[in-house]
Amino acid sequence: MTYDFDTLFDRRGTYSSKWDKMESFCGVSADGGLPMWVADMDFRPPQVVRDVMAEMGRTGNYGYSSIEEDYRAAICWWMENRHGWKIQPDWIFTTTGIVNAVGLCMDTYTKPGDGIVTFNPVYHAFAKVINQAGRRVVECPMVLEDGRYTMDFDSYDSILDGSETMLILCSPHNPGGRVWTREELQGVADFARKHDLILVSDEIHHDLIYPGQKHIPMAMVDETALDRLVMLSAPSKTFNLAGLHTGNVIIPDEALRAKFAERMGAIYISPNSAGQMASMTAYSPEGAAWVDALMEYLDENRKVFDAGVNAIPGVQSMALEGTYLAWLDFTGTGMTREEFTDRVQQDAKIAVNQGPAFGMGGQTFLRFNLGTQRARIEDAVTRLQRAFSDLQ
Repeated sequence: MTYDFDTLFDRRGTYSSKWDKMESFCGVSADGGLPMWVADMDFRPPQVVRDVMAEMGRTGNYGYSSIEEDYRAAICWWMENRHGWKIQPDWIFTTTGIVNAVGLCMDTYTKPGDGIVTFNPVYHAFAKVINQAGRRVVECPMVLEDGRYTMDFDSYDSILDGSETMLILCSPHNPGGRVWTREELQGVADFARKHDLILVSDEIHHDLIYPGQKHIPMAMVDETALDRLVMLSAPSKTFNLAGLHTGNVIIPDEALRAKFAERMGAIYISPNSAGQMASMTAYSPEGAAWVDALMEYLDENRKVFDAGVNAIPGVQSMALEGTYLAWLDFTGTGMTREEFTDRVQQDAKIAVNQGPAFGMGGQTFLRFNLGTQRARIEDAVTRLQRAFSDLQ
């Protein structure tokens, strides 16, 4: 089967945050601007998902559903067939997306004032939800080594003071695009054990892996770490279903699972049938074939983008191993953050995420979303080269 990722999808005026909010958030007008900030794609979901959602609308069946058993079975199928991880249905809890899941994990396993460890720079919503929950962000800066991020656990020991109770890992990493090796993940597990931290592994980008790389679920790295491990996943990035706000919390350990179930029951969070229906349908052989085609397309997008932006003197795109989020370093331009950001957003008219939002180490970076049509990637490269033409 062939898949069409090239046809332009006009999302303006559809209540799309990415398109309709870029002027208010980034100062870039939707008329003539390119949105490369919010992390959703400009591709329609797989046809099988669109068909089942259309049928749901046709029948008008929006009542309470009994989909839970089949929905969990689909998640189990996907994890085993795509990631080699065999899970049990009763390990799965459904939340209103992954950021909600992070908040629930903190609510369940930590208390106000506790330190929550992150490896920075990292997904900006972590710090937001940590601070709003009355916990403290404890930033452990990653090392930029040969153009890629690594973790220096020895240096992190001196940063922690013993008040930390949780570590949030982003795997694959957003915004740097790293797919962590087994050895690196073992280092994370050892670090969490050493400091007695609950380990929350956000693996929302786990399906978006480029050739030559392999994502390893944290639960498959060290069985002795399962008594402190909470796994997070979602179909939202994989199939472009973010607006359905459906995420999975997967907890292998019985004691941790019982505690989470108690908290979920106390605030009575239950999933919506539309999100479950779309997810269940996506987690299928048809969905898997679509993802394989998607990754071939995104792989070419990253090659086109990297070749174009790396030709600009002083600009360097971090080599993506996973995700569709490019992380560009402007250090070599010698410009201030304000100057290179203005050139991107005001001159090139490209809306992007600014590096400081991702914490320590992000000051000289901007994040670009490559999950769009090839023509827009080529347009973005042309705009950026023009905006920095005086350096060439």
